[in-house]
Amino acid sequence: MKAIGNGTIEQCVQNLLAIVRGEVCYDRLRGLDARNIDKPAGEAAELIREDAMWELETYEPRADVRRVLVTAESSVEGRFSVTAELE
Repeated sequence: MKAIGNGTIEQCVQNLLAIVRGEVCYDRLRGLDARNIDKPAGEAAELIREDAMWELETYEPRADVRRVLVTAESSVEGRFSVTAELE
């Protein structure tokens, strides 16, 4: 997290997309589901996109999300890039 400026919509969206589900104490649903990484890249990308949309709608209602892009940086190693495009 940054020392200042954590309340902006863009920063909150970025923070939410960087959290893995289960790592936030007392809010175990917050974050993206890590189980999707073990699936084939095409299937995982769609599941991650849907999960990210739910995440942003649930935890950052101020964000007007146009779309979420998921790119497999290395499908062999399970690295994906998740980007939200805001209005």
